[in-house]
Amino acid sequence: MSKRLLLLPCLLLAFAVALSACGGGSSDDESQIEEAIEKSAASEDPSVCTELQTQKFTEQTTQESGKAAVENCEEEAEENEGVESASVADVEVDGSTATAEAALKGGGFDGQTIEVELVKDGDRWKLNEAVKFTEFDREKLVEAFERELSKASNELSPQFAACFVEAFKNASQAGIEEMLLSSSPRALEEVAEGCPSPS
Repeated sequence: MSKRLLLLPCLLLAFAVALSACGGGSSDDESQIEEAIEKSAASEDPSVCTELQTQKFTEQTTQESGKAAVENCEEEAEENEGVESASVADVEVDGSTATAEAALKGGGFDGQTIEVELVKDGDRWKLNEAVKFTEFDREKLVEAFERELSKASNELSPQFAACFVEAFKNASQAGIEEMLLSSSPRALEEVAEGCPSPS
């Protein structure tokens, strides 16, 4: 299966990654969260891959491991696909961990709200895991996925792309979360195995 295909969900998540940055608890922490999200939403700076997220988060969003995950993330940051804005709500801090909801506008996760887990690293909060969709707009997500597949039209057959889109249309929210938010590409590979040849 094409490596590009496996990276499609990662590309979608990378748009969101550049958005959701840090968690907090006090009003000072919350303002740091908002500032970090606003800064990283428009950032094309590859340093976000190590300064605003943990290795675990980078591996989750790229479905790569180790140094390859960081390199992939840095390349994606430089090719920022334009999340327009993100707003943060429901910040909850428990010691050195926190969760927050990031509502995304623009990019591959337009219209979605994702719960992210954060950890405190020194004096900085870092994204540690994209947990789940807390507001889920299947139609917008499928449209974004179709756009990404059309960009790979030279590499993928129309039948394969249509099969993949259909799988997204028919999957449950939990199934889509497994495909897009899991650190393992297995769920996507299973969909691909059920579709015609990609090329």
